[in-house]
Amino acid sequence: MKAVVCGSFAYDNILNFEGNFGDHLIESELNNINVSFLCSNMRREFGGCAGNIIYNLVSIGADAISLGTMGSDANQYIEWMKKNKINTEYIKIINESYTAQAYITTDNQANQITTFHPGAMQYADQVKIPTDQTISLGLISPDGRDGMIQHAKQLIEMNVPYVFDPGQGMPMFNKEELEFFTSNASWIIMNDYEFKMYCEITSFTVSNIVQNDKILIITNGDKGSNIFKGKSSLSISTPKIESPKDPTGCGDAYRAGLVYGIMKNMSLEAIGELSSALGALKVQSFGTQNHTINNDIKKLL
Repeated sequence: MKAVVCGSFAYDNILNFEGNFGDHLIESELNNINVSFLCSNMRREFGGCAGNIIYNLVSIGADAISLGTMGSDANQYIEWMKKNKINTEYIKIINESYTAQAYITTDNQANQITTFHPGAMQYADQVKIPTDQTISLGLISPDGRDGMIQHAKQLIEMNVPYVFDPGQGMPMFNKEELEFFTSNASWIIMNDYEFKMYCEITSFTVSNIVQNDKILIITNGDKGSNIFKGKSSLSISTPKIESPKDPTGCGDAYRAGLVYGIMKNMSLEAIGELSSALGALKVQSFGTQNHTINNDIKKLL
């Protein structure tokens, strides 16, 4: 069983501001902001939903490929993927664009200001899912709007079941489009905040979504996750971490566990435990692709 992960690839530029944003803002002048934050520390990480998910999947030995778009500055990322034995055959380079870029600045109160440039991600619809009948599971994760719609339609035409993961891409879609993704998906996964937003747009409830044997997963960070199927639900706890370093990418690690568990026909409880353990492992490292699989994870595979 081979899975295809459709989604974004991005460079995450992470900066730390040692002060407090609020100390540099004048409340009466918020409509006329001209402010600069001096950041002594900066690091550049490999990111993007598809990039993070495929990193985790390959790390745990899954037979999976990813597809998406990068820009003219992709060389460093491509080399990183090859170093980690990740197939790059279905990564299309858009020479007229940069790879998607996120600039994330965090102050000493954990407030964040993020600027995101989609770049090549906007052309994800130019990459087609291979039709050689080797793909048996798909994941639609945040990407360019047209790419997400196109890849879902391709999987439907190929009669390949897929996981729908709208994530931060949800505001791009209206009620009818979200209903299209949901009605054709076999599994739907969101975090708690995304699910509330989804319900506001669609007026759906958990019971609406899990009709026809669909499975819904709602994650909530260190508070755990819930898996719904039919009239039953399962609560999965998150392993306790003594010194968490960076939550960025934990959701993507969780999703890799979900894809792996489906591929291996694992029970819902086993899928939840593996997914939560992968998310907890990621939180112990800075960046989204710097953690390595340990024996605790291997015991769950």
